[in-house]
Amino acid sequence: MGKTIIISNRLPVQLQISNGTINAIPSVGGLATGMKSVHSGSESLWIGWSGLTDEETPPELEDDIDKALAKNGCAKVKLNAGEIDGFYFGFSNRTVWPLFHYFLEYSEFELDFWNTYKAVNQKFADAIIEKSDEDDTIWVHDYQLMLVPQMVREKRPDTTIGFFLHIPFPSYEIFRTLPWREEILEGLLGSDLIGFHTYDYERHFLSSVRRLLGLDVSFNEIYLDNRVIKVDSFPMGIDYKKFKDAAILHSSKSEGERSDLQMRLDSHKASAPDTKLILSIDRLDYSKGIAKRINAFEYFLNKYPEYKEKVRLIILAVPSRSNVPQYQLLKKEIDELVGRINGELSTVNWTPIWYFYRSLPFDNLIDLYTSSDIAWLTPLRDGMNLVAKEYIATRTDKTGVLILSEMAGSAYEMNEALLINPNNFEEQADTLKRALNMPVEEQISRNEFLQNRLERYNVEVWAKEFMRALNEKRDVSKAFISEKMSKDILNNIETEYSKSKKRLLFLDYDGTLVGFHKDPQKASPDEELYELLDELQNQENTTLFLISGRDKQTFGRWFLPKKYNMIVEHGVWISKEGHEFKMLEQVKGEWMAKIRPVLESFVDRTPGSFIEEKNYSLAWHYRNTDPDFGEKRATELNTVLRSLIGNDDISVLNGNKVMEIKSSNVNKGRAATRMMSEDDYDFVFAIGDDWTDEFMFQELPESAITVKVGLKKTHARYHVENTRRVRELLTRFAKP
Repeated sequence: MGKTIIISNRLPVQLQISNGTINAIPSVGGLATGMKSVHSGSESLWIGWSGLTDEETPPELEDDIDKALAKNGCAKVKLNAGEIDGFYFGFSNRTVWPLFHYFLEYSEFELDFWNTYKAVNQKFADAIIEKSDEDDTIWVHDYQLMLVPQMVREKRPDTTIGFFLHIPFPSYEIFRTLPWREEILEGLLGSDLIGFHTYDYERHFLSSVRRLLGLDVSFNEIYLDNRVIKVDSFPMGIDYKKFKDAAILHSSKSEGERSDLQMRLDSHKASAPDTKLILSIDRLDYSKGIAKRINAFEYFLNKYPEYKEKVRLIILAVPSRSNVPQYQLLKKEIDELVGRINGELSTVNWTPIWYFYRSLPFDNLIDLYTSSDIAWLTPLRDGMNLVAKEYIATRTDKTGVLILSEMAGSAYEMNEALLINPNNFEEQADTLKRALNMPVEEQISRNEFLQNRLERYNVEVWAKEFMRALNEKRDVSKAFISEKMSKDILNNIETEYSKSKKRLLFLDYDGTLVGFHKDPQKASPDEELYELLDELQNQENTTLFLISGRDKQTFGRWFLPKKYNMIVEHGVWISKEGHEFKMLEQVKGEWMAKIRPVLESFVDRTPGSFIEEKNYSLAWHYRNTDPDFGEKRATELNTVLRSLIGNDDISVLNGNKVMEIKSSNVNKGRAATRMMSEDDYDFVFAIGDDWTDEFMFQELPESAITVKVGLKKTHARYHVENTRRVRELLTRFAKP
């Protein structure tokens, strides 16, 4: 069992240089706390930036820094000031952060930012590769490192890699505006498991993967080459015990042990016992909706003037990214808002807003949590929002009211809170009034549910759940009936092939010998394929059949001059050694006149779809449609067709982005077994990618070598990843 390697932009320690000596002080942040159970002992390593640029690091202290970090199970990635500027302050926080939080107007699509982001992600990937072995488990964190999984995968293809995004993943319509959208998705898909805080973020990601990369998605699994990537939601918790214990300790302190802040809060409560404190804590970020909240508070006081001098809003805005222009403008806006409202509404005995622009130590946070009657958290968009959970954890007497934006990820777990739309001032004002008047019994009832849930699913459980799911992904083969075509298996099959006296090969075309094309008529064979098929066709004692759902006119144009054996339209027509096509099965086509108008109506209502008419079948293609819409229409069409067909001798085949209607007595399996019965073959081989090929896999004898292209459940004995692997396999046959 290998070690666990954690990767994040920043390490879970802070370096302090004092008088030429180095101290590494562990962080107390949510991620560092949650990863304690994962990052422990000699079997784990945390890789990240130390917080010091190359320019800030004295060369003579490099070794001391490495040693100090190593004592804490950490290793550093070296970054210079220019890289931090382009990678962190640039692409991460001026492109990805605003875009993923739906602030498209703030997103800057600068090529220099992107190039630096790629280069720094490669630095992190190189550090992982240097420090890791093939059997290690790698867990990459957050939006700064979205390219790292694929970069590591390229060098360590069999390593288990997880990725967790701690911010929202936006809807497809937002994400598609990013110029480097495909590269970001491909970077993330280097992972075996991709985690998000909520199902909505998971759903948005899967939608983007389908629409932008055209990959197959089944429920929460993505099929890519020889891998299945799992996508799931893991809502991050907090260190519940830490906050609960701190609150209990806080309540037991004598007057002389209390902080200056607590004494001021106590003094205020003593002087105005009927006044309620409303708490607002956020990083100073436009996604947190602080300015809107202040405006909503003013609206509340004007709508319900009876609460003037009865409530006070405490705003703690923690400084963040102060060198980014939008943050500078936001601070200016909030400063002016607080100044104006306090100037207009204050009385001799009352200031409506207490405003702190600073970081506060942990003990002071507990002072605020335990002293405030209401926590009012209204982000416009937030990946999770742990402050909401922290507030509830500190309410040891179970009183207090949480007002929470429905746009926060934590809202999905905290239905007992009062959920609001942060853009609706009317709703916020009414909810504030409701919170101020909520009976204690109701407060206790709501908070009891919240506390029990938060205590059960704490941050340590979150980390363990993710690691459990990631470790389960090690055995990908569990998901499939077929066995992956390994080198040993291929060598054995090649040996069988060369020793056999009479060989029969069935080769599907689309998705097997060639990739799919938006226009099926343009997926014509290339010279390499012709050469490969010629070599197989010309081998002694080898009978080759191209077996496809394609129409005989197209295949005749492409392959009749080559004199290949062909079975087309799923077994209706056959051509041998260059002779004209003959019917292999007697089929009827009268039903087509009844079905075609139905398909035409679906084409009219499904942009991008079209009908392919064959001699005795009709195919409705929807590869060019919006993926979700196409699947919805396909389901609808399937229902309509089955009701129309009734007991008629007609079948509906659901293929890869195509639905084909044909006679029931025709399929590839029936055709293949007929060809097999014509001679005494001691080596039978069939390969295909589609559901239509399953008839062939099922009906051929167990001794046949059957191969599925792609990772899907199948009756085939083996599977290969893609068309490139198919050609490599057939090349081994062609040149034994």
